[in-house]
Amino acid sequence: MVALATSPADLFFSYSPRDEDLRPKLETHLDALKRQGVIRTYQGFALGGGRERREAFAARLREARVVLLLVSADFLNTDAWLSPELREAIARHEAGECRVIPVILRPCAWEKTALGKLQPLPNRARPVTSYPNQSEAFTEIAKGIRSAVRETEPPTQRPAPRRQSSSPDAEPHIKKLPPRNPSFTGRDRLLNELRSALTTGGPAALTQAISGLGGIGKTQLAAEYAHRYASQYNVVWWVRAEEPATTAEDFARLAAALDLPEQNEADQRIAIEAVRSWLSRNDRWLLVFDNVNDPRDVAPYLPHPRTGHILITSRNPSFRGIATPLTVPALDRADSVKFLLEKTGQSDERAAERLAETLGDLPLALVQAAATIKETGSSIATYHAVFGDHQRELLLRGVPMDYPTPVATTWGLAFQEAQRFSPVAVDLLSLCAFLAPDDIPREGLADAAPHLPRALAEALSDPLMLDEAVAALRRYSFIDVHEGALSVHRLVQAVVRDRLSPQDRRVWAEAAVRLVDHAFPESSDDVETWPFCARWLPHALAAASQAEAYDVAKEVRGRLLARFAVYLQGRAAFAEAKGYLERALALHEAVYGHDDPKVAAVLRSLGSVLHDLGDLGGARAHLERALAIDIARFGPDHPEVARDVNDLGSVLMDQGDLPGARKHLERALAIDEATYGPDDPSVAIRLNNLGALFRDLGDFAGARVHLERALAIDIRAYGPDHPTVAIGRTNLGRLLHDLGDLKGAREQFEEALKIDEHSYGQYHPRFALALNNRGRVLRDLGDLAGARADFERALAIVEDTYGPDHPDVARDINNLGSVLRDLGDLEGARANFARVLRIAEATYGPDHPAVAIGCNNLGSVLQALGELPGAREQLERALGIAQATYGPDHPVVASIVNNLGRVLQALGDLSGAWQQIERAVAIAT
Repeated sequence: MVALATSPADLFFSYSPRDEDLRPKLETHLDALKRQGVIRTYQGFALGGGRERREAFAARLREARVVLLLVSADFLNTDAWLSPELREAIARHEAGECRVIPVILRPCAWEKTALGKLQPLPNRARPVTSYPNQSEAFTEIAKGIRSAVRETEPPTQRPAPRRQSSSPDAEPHIKKLPPRNPSFTGRDRLLNELRSALTTGGPAALTQAISGLGGIGKTQLAAEYAHRYASQYNVVWWVRAEEPATTAEDFARLAAALDLPEQNEADQRIAIEAVRSWLSRNDRWLLVFDNVNDPRDVAPYLPHPRTGHILITSRNPSFRGIATPLTVPALDRADSVKFLLEKTGQSDERAAERLAETLGDLPLALVQAAATIKETGSSIATYHAVFGDHQRELLLRGVPMDYPTPVATTWGLAFQEAQRFSPVAVDLLSLCAFLAPDDIPREGLADAAPHLPRALAEALSDPLMLDEAVAALRRYSFIDVHEGALSVHRLVQAVVRDRLSPQDRRVWAEAAVRLVDHAFPESSDDVETWPFCARWLPHALAAASQAEAYDVAKEVRGRLLARFAVYLQGRAAFAEAKGYLERALALHEAVYGHDDPKVAAVLRSLGSVLHDLGDLGGARAHLERALAIDIARFGPDHPEVARDVNDLGSVLMDQGDLPGARKHLERALAIDEATYGPDDPSVAIRLNNLGALFRDLGDFAGARVHLERALAIDIRAYGPDHPTVAIGRTNLGRLLHDLGDLKGAREQFEEALKIDEHSYGQYHPRFALALNNRGRVLRDLGDLAGARADFERALAIVEDTYGPDHPDVARDINNLGSVLRDLGDLEGARANFARVLRIAEATYGPDHPAVAIGCNNLGSVLQALGELPGAREQLERALGIAQATYGPDHPVVASIVNNLGRVLQALGDLSGAWQQIERAVAIAT
């Protein structure tokens, strides 16, 4: 993600004299990074030269935080690149003091040299010369440099040093851990080994992967280490890593704990990158990733360089290349016996030893056995005999299990005792078995009582009965309670689910998904609800998955999937939102049929996400289907129909069907005015969209009336600082820009920029759009440097959000190309406009207005470069598309006609040129 460096870096690059032709292209991008404050200075040296040059080379190299080696066969075929100075730089890289990056200019066997252990640029080590457009390669290189600068920043945000202490009362500055287990026993040798590996090992030992059987105590070992040595760290942070969604949520929350500027970013990926950057620049921190399923799931979160300590717990032992493995064995027998005797208050060592052997010295089984013995008042020997009978019964039943048999047996016995003691407690545990294991909000259980089975609902509605049920589960070690939330071990959940009959599993799976559906905010598109959405998202994922496994509650499941998909869309996780909405659509169709308004609502949400993803054809198809459903059910003048035709009109406008867009948008306005009155915020939405359309049609007076009316409604409804007001100001600013009121346009855009920065943060696509708008005005005001900085910053944001081929990326590349042309960088402008054209053709097809804009801009820069036949070809194509879209008398047509006239004049076709210029003047007047 994009983040401005707080400490700009000095950069050094070295290259072969035979690669001099590529140096200017690199320096163009380095100049941009310098203007953006990412790098302070840069210096390039060709390999070779005399003594004085080599001394200057060495001095600059030692000062640099980022070192680029421009690699080709010519570079590798000289001994100079193996100089002591470069070897010293690689050693500094390995120590985390700088970043050395091989930049692969041309195909060569670089990976077989000492550079093979370094991370190259461009992406996937693709040689620069293999790119059809080398500007794309250098853009990737610039992004890599930006990341390297952030990762090597000095520790400006590091908490103040604190006195190290072994006292358990000494706390780190920032700490998020599960509660300490007071029953933790043994493992001193393993804890000492872990501490020694983390503090005295090399860089590879700074990350330890704790693996072993389920129930062996991996999580408890990591938690005990974190609590025991917390005083040695400034930051201790626990990440629930079983699901990718919870991993991202927990890791991103560290941004708020660190008070990073990116903490309030709507796009979660930006906060994650900010945390990684902070961790790479600071030391004395400990991260714990608990219950990782696949090494690939955690790899994107690991900072580079790793200056702190990382623990990973997993059943998967295959973490080579990411972490040093640490396998957790069963408890030592003496520790097992000691634990059983202490927890039960008994003294029969022989019986305890026999039980420990039967339990396989598994900590989870020992805890449950001790709790059951203590609560029932039985002897260890009696429990052992009952245990044997119960285990044989399980084995005879042949129940398939993904956990050790002793765990199933001990929990089965405890389950029976708890059921006799408190049936409601067992119901509560059954419910929790179908949720995520951690952070089950107690207040959410009570609030959802009407949606649960009757007996449990009555208990949850009575605080005293709920207290008794929770206390019973704690006595038998089924749950932990911490800060108003319940936690259940994953194996406990698995055992409980396995003990239920098929019918009971369906009952509790449905109860869980109904509970989460009740708790998950309905207005999940509202940023005010996002903290609640984030907390309930793991439970939504777990409950929906369990309900799907048992094929229950299709209606509720579909509603829940659609709701948290809208939340994910708001967080700019468009691909994930699309997948969940597709599942929600299938469920709604199965429940309601294909023509129900509830199906139409999901179709509309899915169409919106597809619109965000640039799939205009898919968006249109879904919205047209939603419209047909709502008209058939509600008639042509219902507010739901207004929503459909409004969204469809917006898609048609982006597709270039302006008459069709106008028809739909005016229809939406008429319906909402008749339904809500002239001053309702929904009316302002329709007015804004119509104003933008009139602007595209060249009806500036009509556009202004609509946009000023919309802005007045929104300010009255929301106040001056709401994101909706920013949209209104943006639309009005664009119109003022078109009218030539540059001062007024700049005022509107800068007000919108302030609102969007406050609402979304500096790295959200909405903020990028605001930067683009201001940049266009700055360009027309003659501030080309300011415009270029805004465009480059906006482009970096949207590329990181959407990838390189999204329509919004094309918009920003186009704007950057325009300012490069004004600055005289015609080759840079040409590369940008050619890329815009490729994206537009791939996204919209060959006859879209966006293609016309690309052809027009590319044609104008080809004319400036003297490539007149190519310029004429592009402009004539642009003219044909524009006339078919807008008609013969639109301002866009006038602009293209004027450019074509100038090209014809330069080609010597004075009659044709005069005809085109006269036509342009006629349209303009």
